[in-house]
Amino acid sequence: MRRLTSSRWFGAGVAVLGLIMMEYGIRRGEMATVFAKAVRICLECIGIG
Repeated sequence: MRRLTSSRWFGAGVAVLGLIMMEYGIRRGEMATVFAKAVRICLECIGIG
């Protein structure tokens, strides 16, 4: 297992998989949901929301 995780291809594969999953989430409209929740949490932290 150590040999697999230390290889250059493993890191590149994980990065590509992450990009693919990000693209999938953006296409589903999750970015707007996450942004709205982040704004709400931020406003609650400073006492406005």
